[in-house]
Amino acid sequence: MATAIEFEHVSKQYRLGLVSTKTLSHDIRRFWITNVLHKEDPYLKIGETNDRATKGSSEYVWALRDIDFKVEQGDVVGIIGKNGAGKSTLLKLLSRVTGPTTGTIRAHGRIGSLLEVGTGFHGEMTGRENIFMNGAILGMSRSEIQSKLDEIIDFSGCERYIDTPVKRYSSGMTVRLGFAVAAFLEPEILVVDEVLAVGDAEFQKKAIGKMKDVSSNDGRTVLFVSHNMGSIQRLCKNGVWLDKGSVRKIGPVGEVVESYLADSYDDHEIGCIYTRKEIDPIKDFQLLRTELKGEDGKPRSSFLCDEDMYLDMTYLVRKNVPGIWGYMHIEKATDGTIIWVSDTNEITPHKMEHMPIGESTMRIHIPRRTLAPGSYVIVLNYTSKQTETFDVESPGEVAKFELHDNTTQRGDFRRGYFSTLLDWKFV
Repeated sequence: MATAIEFEHVSKQYRLGLVSTKTLSHDIRRFWITNVLHKEDPYLKIGETNDRATKGSSEYVWALRDIDFKVEQGDVVGIIGKNGAGKSTLLKLLSRVTGPTTGTIRAHGRIGSLLEVGTGFHGEMTGRENIFMNGAILGMSRSEIQSKLDEIIDFSGCERYIDTPVKRYSSGMTVRLGFAVAAFLEPEILVVDEVLAVGDAEFQKKAIGKMKDVSSNDGRTVLFVSHNMGSIQRLCKNGVWLDKGSVRKIGPVGEVVESYLADSYDDHEIGCIYTRKEIDPIKDFQLLRTELKGEDGKPRSSFLCDEDMYLDMTYLVRKNVPGIWGYMHIEKATDGTIIWVSDTNEITPHKMEHMPIGESTMRIHIPRRTLAPGSYVIVLNYTSKQTETFDVESPGEVAKFELHDNTTQRGDFRRGYFSTLLDWKFV
């Protein structure tokens, strides 16, 4: 398959707070060395990694450093990473909003970009006029634009305001029209930044469906930046994870997202994330710690799908609390979708009401091959019918873990919402 985009050792350097090198003599020297003597820019030898959380000692930062990868024609690639990782800078370089400091970018075909709200729009011009202007910038004739006009207006949902100046549009309306223009004027490469988050749920669904269509049916290439891992996984085939301006991982989108999410959790947050540091002398019922264990009884954060898992919960009880019950659910770490629900109200009524005074441990058994491969969060809460008399806490997230499928044993998993009756046993 033909290559649509090539990044060859691309880097982008910025000077913090200033555009020039601060003095006229430095600017003249830089111009002389790079443009007359055709030597390497001396200022490229300085600079620090773009870590927004640290102050640093240099006035120069590398927003991108040695980016090197290719995108095949018709591929849909998700660009992920933390804020300040260089995602938007990468798309701006591709869209020629700015140029790379070093390296080469090759794009084969017209590029339609939606990098921020109002990209390419003139506020004084109407929506209709902006559509024709954007089409002309892409090199399309008036008749070509006219043939797509009704589809663009219909998709955007802005028909009533299409002859109103864009400066009077809301941010959501501007994004709707901007995406419709970028998608329907048939660029060979469609570049979309996080701006879809500005639109409502209905528009986001339409936009993702349209991006799927233009890639699968029309063979166009899509680069999509988003912090919504659910949207990234639904839309994209491959992923690129940027971290502090460098490529951390490239590959199938599922693997890249899993690695990114795993890295987002600190070591102390995975597996046994809930450990009480101080005991509250007032509360009658407290969760002291949780441990997620495998069949070997050792705390872990990563499991195979055909392994049993056990959630051990250690409590401190000062009084028996009437009407208390526990509630647990498991949700997807990518988008917070609740997958599995279990509680003690139906299964073990009165069991928690008669917990022994002092420390005790209850265990929930999570059967093998219950959940599909992915990253998950366990949420635990408690309540009592007599909250006025007895003080009960609700800890919330108590464990995060990853599930990996076996290559030797495949089968069906539960992928939607379900509730399971489990026994919460004392151990």
